[in-house]
Amino acid sequence: MKLPKAPSFDLTGKRALVTGASSGIGLGCAVALADAGAHVVLAARRAKVLGEAVELMRKEGWSAEALTFDQSDMGAIDAVFEQPFDVVLNSAGLARHSPAVEADPDDFDAVMALNVKGAYFLSARAAQALMAAGKTGSIIHISSQMGHVGGIDRTVYCASKHAVEGMVKAMAIEWGKAGIRINTICPTFVRTALTQPTFDNPERYKWIMEKIKLPRVAEVEDIMGAALFLASDASAMVTGTSMLVDGGWTAG
Repeated sequence: MKLPKAPSFDLTGKRALVTGASSGIGLGCAVALADAGAHVVLAARRAKVLGEAVELMRKEGWSAEALTFDQSDMGAIDAVFEQPFDVVLNSAGLARHSPAVEADPDDFDAVMALNVKGAYFLSARAAQALMAAGKTGSIIHISSQMGHVGGIDRTVYCASKHAVEGMVKAMAIEWGKAGIRINTICPTFVRTALTQPTFDNPERYKWIMEKIKLPRVAEVEDIMGAALFLASDASAMVTGTSMLVDGGWTAG
């Protein structure tokens, strides 16, 4: 008898790009990948905050660098992939919440430009660079449980995340033969500086806690393990799907 060998979560020697990495989920995922041995490029628009994050990560002994980056700029996306990344994790996103009948066309365009168009071409250029280099890789999008259900005042956001979920399935079919995997992580409400106003609204907080089956909201750390799993060889047979880190929201 020969015992099976557990797959490795080690990312030593891998290059990873994390967008939306200046705070919240993006920063948490960057830390998770760096802690596993990857050289991580943290990309976002806020140069000062990025620099502070990279400095702190380097003090921990991790390999990291900052890249000021606007994901809604197609030229910027092209420039990033002059060299391929083994792992690309997209955490850049935008939400403009309102009742559906009150949605502003400019808000709609802004959300779709980043959440859908930016995600699409980031994925396409990442895969293109990997295929040109004859390499395999993992592309990960921070989507949302709202890519699987509906939500109050979140019609535009839900539309964008449902689009990402469909996009990922189609891309996985096209790129599978090249050994390029693409998946999403779908969190429930995660406690960050950006989401705190939602938690401070008693009506919204009550709605959230009625939907989440576990007795708490999510923290950034709850997403980091999922990111490491999908980035590493531990998920070598996983593509075209979503990992729901939603506390049971979509189970009910």
